[in-house]
Amino acid sequence: MEILGGPLFAAAGAGESHGPAITSIVFGCPPGQYLRRQAIQEYLDRRRPGSNRHGTPRNEKDKVVLLSGIYQQDHEKLHSGPTVKVEVDGNCFASEGYEEGYSTGEPIAAMVLSTSKKSGDYTQFSGPGGEVRPGHTDLVKFHKSSGFVDVRGGGRSSYRATITDVVAGSIARIVLQEKYGTAILSSISQVGTLRASQTLSQHVNDLVSNSKNTSLSRGDVESLEQRLESAEIHSLDAEFASEAGEMIKATRKAGDSLGAAVEVVAVNVPPLLGEPLYQSLKVRLMGALGGVNAAESCEIGAGVDVIERLGSENNDPIRSTGYVSNSHGGLLGGVTTGMPLVCRVGFKPTSTINKAQQSVRKNLEEIEFELKKGRHDPCVGVRAGVTLESRMAIELLNAALMHQAQRLDPALSKLF
Repeated sequence: MEILGGPLFAAAGAGESHGPAITSIVFGCPPGQYLRRQAIQEYLDRRRPGSNRHGTPRNEKDKVVLLSGIYQQDHEKLHSGPTVKVEVDGNCFASEGYEEGYSTGEPIAAMVLSTSKKSGDYTQFSGPGGEVRPGHTDLVKFHKSSGFVDVRGGGRSSYRATITDVVAGSIARIVLQEKYGTAILSSISQVGTLRASQTLSQHVNDLVSNSKNTSLSRGDVESLEQRLESAEIHSLDAEFASEAGEMIKATRKAGDSLGAAVEVVAVNVPPLLGEPLYQSLKVRLMGALGGVNAAESCEIGAGVDVIERLGSENNDPIRSTGYVSNSHGGLLGGVTTGMPLVCRVGFKPTSTINKAQQSVRKNLEEIEFELKKGRHDPCVGVRAGVTLESRMAIELLNAALMHQAQRLDPALSKLF
């Protein structure tokens, strides 16, 4: 069983790339949190195929429908969400989804239909004689499933499955923002060999150092969000973003793909979240972020740069007001310090490319593989940021709930 997050806040998903829909169930949202469908939709708009001209040509609208877990007494406002229609045996059944309301503490169910499918593009990979794309899951998934695998668009291994991550992460970040003022941002910092000269982590650390405060104002966060969204790709460094866009364009034309690095940074993080060992927040984050499709590395704080430092250079000085610097990236011993939480995730070049490559059929007959049809991102890092933000939000909210679970209040257990 695959559950993202948990045990107190978690998400489960179902659905394949070319199936009818991606369905998601979010467990553990605290009751009484006001949720608007449109707020969730805004994050899905960043994730969806076709949202950036440097991503996949597949264009999905990805409109979310909320089906359970929220309520309010104004039923007209509650039921003003998208209409869901199903036709069975000539009979049409319709029901209105939820638009906004308070979380009840029960599971929140969401559905996103898939409408832009070209399933015929994947007949090349069907059956025991189906061809295997180097770097993809075709071979291992075929044999793991004893041949009963959905090959269309990668099936469940498709990046489309991260719709669940974003739905759950959107809810988590709404709770974190309201309770703690926490905001989570991401920025592409490298594409291929091209590196950004301005990084989100350094900029945020500078803002915190200059303010003598570990918190950023809502105005500071909104200014950062505007800079990130206005660039050619989602990056704080506009000049780098422009150059990276041209590199991605040229690589697409050449039939090849590029790797990328994405920084994800949380600000206004409450201290003392996480555990020291087996449920360390460092362990959880490295697993959650490093487990995103096509991710091959995950660094915390200064990451691999610490290898070349002396302890006297890497240790962050501490004053009575807090930490002076942030090499530790907001985590010490798997527990948050209140400083910005900094992670950097490295993505491999997209596996599906148009260049000829050595490969096999699923029956292990050797072939010279050439892609006949298909749509793919030439650089998966372009759309990965919002998924990384979402997974960080899920782990942070779960850690916050776990922290609160250690503090019993008898006043909360009275009925009369």
